[in-house]
Order: sequence, then structure tokens, then C-alpha cells
Amino acid sequence: MKANVDRDACISCGLCESVCPDVFELDDESISVVKVDPIPSEFEDCAKEAEDGCPTDAIHVE
Repeated sequence: MKANVDRDACISCGLCESVCPDVFELDDESISVVKVDPIPSEFEDCAKEAEDGCPTDAIHVE
């Protein structure tokens, strides 16, 4: 499983990082980035939760 973040759509709310800190973090520009690729199986559920909760649909998990 992989995750991608649309940097143009990210509004730096930090929800992804709070829901799934092992996969997402905010960079120096306060834009979400993916920390691991591929996503380890133990973090797949929280990555999907972050995708579902993103207010701008900037996160895509496949």
C-alpha cells in the first residue's frame, strides 16, 4: 500500500499527522509528507483513516 499527498491541496491542518504519525508528518513548510513507502501493514488502517478525514482530499492511499 502506498500513500500520496497533493501538496497543492494540503492546508496544513495536521489531522493526518495526529491520526497516523508513523506514516505522515508536516514538513518545514507545514505541508504533509509521507514518511514511509510502502506503508507497513500495521499502519494501513490509520493511513486510510487519515485519507478519509482529510478535509481537502489531499491524501490518496492505494
